[in-house]
Amino acid sequence: MLDIQFIRENKELVKKAANNKNIDVDIERLLQIDEKRREKIAAIENLRSQRKDIASKIKSSKPDSGLVEQGKALKTQVAHLEDEFSKIELDYLELLKQIPNIPSQDVPVGKSEDDNQVAKEWGIKPEFSFEPKNHWEIAKARGWIDKERAAKVTGARFAYLKGDLVKLQWAMMQFAVDILTDEESLRKIAQENNLKIATKPFLPILPPLMIKTDVYDAMDRLEPKDDRYKIEGEDLWLQGSAEHVLGSMHFDEILEESQLPLRYLGYATSFRKEAGTYGKDTEGIIRMHQFDKLEMESLTTAEASWDEHLFMIAIQEHLMQALELPYRVVMKCTADIGKPNARGVDIDVWLPGQNNYRETHTADYMTDYQSRRLKTRVRKEDGIELVHTNDATVFSQRPLIAIIENNQTEDMRVRVPKALQKYMHRKEQI
Repeated sequence: MLDIQFIRENKELVKKAANNKNIDVDIERLLQIDEKRREKIAAIENLRSQRKDIASKIKSSKPDSGLVEQGKALKTQVAHLEDEFSKIELDYLELLKQIPNIPSQDVPVGKSEDDNQVAKEWGIKPEFSFEPKNHWEIAKARGWIDKERAAKVTGARFAYLKGDLVKLQWAMMQFAVDILTDEESLRKIAQENNLKIATKPFLPILPPLMIKTDVYDAMDRLEPKDDRYKIEGEDLWLQGSAEHVLGSMHFDEILEESQLPLRYLGYATSFRKEAGTYGKDTEGIIRMHQFDKLEMESLTTAEASWDEHLFMIAIQEHLMQALELPYRVVMKCTADIGKPNARGVDIDVWLPGQNNYRETHTADYMTDYQSRRLKTRVRKEDGIELVHTNDATVFSQRPLIAIIENNQTEDMRVRVPKALQKYMHRKEQI
């Protein structure tokens, strides 16, 4: 959520940001309601001050029936104004929450994901002496993915992952955990990318898989509700990514500056309805209702948040390069970064079986947009201010797809990336 004072002082900038994000919100109406809201606050405070003066006079002298009646009348007026204020406040908050974050200056302006811009490409696309297969053809032939039996148990868009594919996922996740929890590894990544940043390791966390409505809403990740799973009869939702329950850990807390940065590495089985997806997106394990994901989340001071965002992207690239997977870095445009984001960067991996790039990672630069509603603050020498949040994918199950397709052999075996072999009992193929 944006600061209302910022909106008052930068009305045209806020309008432009909303327009560039394809978000229809009536900023003029918000400011009108804000003015009424401030008038009510002033009126209520004035009446309360009068009541306080009358109460003091009554205590310091003999009871005066006129003063008592005046006090009662003021109490009635205050109650009436407070009721009016409550209604205005609901409208005010509803509109204020619709205002998007302001995109960073380097975010491309665009109306859809077609306007995203490729900033970098890395790696050499593999060449095959045979027609490369899709990951689901190989995985089904090897007995690694069973969607038919999953459909009997849970319905479409679920799968049993089995055998060596499970071991490969665990190997991939453990490899990433070892890197992100090792300060020397993080120091090297920072140095290689010319980032002067704290190299404090990430703290591994197995978070709750459910989240309360008000907290989910404060994270500004509850929408679109059609893509979320609600627990019937409970004020709980299944989280859609680990950062939803990591970024909200310090809800309504004041942290000490010496604690920052707080860096969390959360592993969670996540749930999304993935409404509207069809075709090849539903094949294999590209878009599932349930998936496993390792996620970075950090809380920093405002001064450190930009470099933290760049650091997370550097970590993502380091991991993909270690797996020797060809990829590209994509600057997401204003319409694609999302309402709470100030900047969004994707990593898309090359999939030879589809002859196309597909997204595997996202890095979200959030500034203080989430922390304002979460009331997560930091105590500094010159006062208390809001923290800044960043989140970014470490690994979901999608890199498994890339490993299968980029490392396939003609007899439908898969070469294990060197970085993962020590986690696979030195197996070079599965």
